[in-house]
Amino acid sequence: MSMNNITPWKKMEIIRHKNRPTIRDYLPMIFEDFYEMHGDRLYGDDGAIIGGIGRLRGMPVTIIAEVKGRDLNENKQSNFAMPHPEGYRKALRLAKQAEKFKRPVICFIDTPGAFCGIEAEKRGQGEAIARNLFEFMTLKTPVVSVVLGEGGSGGALALGVCDELGMLSNSIYSVISPRGFASILWKDASREKEACNIMKITAEDLTELQICDAIIEESEGGAHNDPMMTAENIEEFLVKTLKEKMQIDIDVLLNQRYTKFRKIGEFEESAAAEE
Repeated sequence: MSMNNITPWKKMEIIRHKNRPTIRDYLPMIFEDFYEMHGDRLYGDDGAIIGGIGRLRGMPVTIIAEVKGRDLNENKQSNFAMPHPEGYRKALRLAKQAEKFKRPVICFIDTPGAFCGIEAEKRGQGEAIARNLFEFMTLKTPVVSVVLGEGGSGGALALGVCDELGMLSNSIYSVISPRGFASILWKDASREKEACNIMKITAEDLTELQICDAIIEESEGGAHNDPMMTAENIEEFLVKTLKEKMQIDIDVLLNQRYTKFRKIGEFEESAAAEE
């Protein structure tokens, strides 16, 4: 089946497959000498975001990724890939370190959204996400982000300010989950499938809307069928993109990053609308 013939809901089912590869599967396939770093130097460590340094075909890079689990124990350790504020602050600490040592930053997005519990709110969840959006916009080093599966709400946006955004061909990227959309708009969470099919959240939709810059092909039927092939495609995208971005003067790169986000949501008003 052609990827273009798969419905958004079918893609949602694929990315929720219990054997879908996570960042922990991809790390050893794509990078060498990965060394994990912990903590935000303020409150603690967050298992929902993994970060550290490694090599991409010999090039030193900083890797920041949201972590999904494939069983209950893994999901408990990573809070079902829903980061707390300390996760975003850890991400920002590592990004600033990368800027200092002139390493490019690679972010992997895979979350249903940031954790919305009381403790997370007390520790400044909204501020932590907003700070990342602000700081990543002017980070003086190339930033590339890849959506591996779910890219949900502010939890995804916090790692989504970048010079180039790639999406796996079955991944989704949205301001809210389809279930949340249905709950708010129709007061009926059971209409999740209907919402998913009208929200324009697939890689093809977001490429057309000029939000996604590249679609990274998965193996036939989903990444779980051939994780190595998918990893090779991610690696090729990262190597090609970083090679291009690292040749650009940093002031020009920052201006391009700013322009990339300023043009999202552009619209025109027709004469009829003005009457």
